[in-house]
Amino acid sequence: MFKLFKKKQDKFILLLIEQASLTFKGVETLQKYMDLHTHALAEQLTQIEKEADEVRRILIAELNKSFVTPIDREDIFALSRSIDDVVDYAYSTVSEMDVLKVEPTTFMVRMTSHLKNATYELYMAMQRLEEHPAVAAEHSQRAKALESRVERVYREAIADIFSGPEDVHHVFEMLKRREVLRHLSNAADRVDEAANLIADIVVKTS
Repeated sequence: MFKLFKKKQDKFILLLIEQASLTFKGVETLQKYMDLHTHALAEQLTQIEKEADEVRRILIAELNKSFVTPIDREDIFALSRSIDDVVDYAYSTVSEMDVLKVEPTTFMVRMTSHLKNATYELYMAMQRLEEHPAVAAEHSQRAKALESRVERVYREAIADIFSGPEDVHHVFEMLKRREVLRHLSNAADRVDEAANLIADIVVKTS
């Protein structure tokens, strides 16, 4: 017999999807900031980060009062934290660039482009997790592959920084750029962490 009504999605899955959506939106805004470098985009990212934090607070509140969850409580908490950390690092990247007066480099632009694509794959993984876990696992693997690209560009960028002149001005510029690059690398690390958690959840629930 055909099902007339689609099964209602679990509230925790919906909150994780919302987190992943806001994270993708935040990194997408970061990419635009790298291109245009405007105060308006920085403010937009700040607002997205606040919205993402609010969703995480709601998820934790729901987790604390729920006895039954669709997946392990620890996995929900850890996945939520990893996804939230990505948008936090996107926000801190812009903050550091503003405070340190760092102009976007081609390396930063490339890292952000790969990071945006990786967060899209995370978002798609969360969309598919409940009803199509195997497809979710495929998206998580794509996210991991894109994270590896971010790290490759990061290593290129660090090598480029240290290949310049050794005067005092260059040293200061080197330290400032390295700090921004580190935030982007940390964001990618959290993508990898989230992707691993999704893959683990798929195995546990299969």
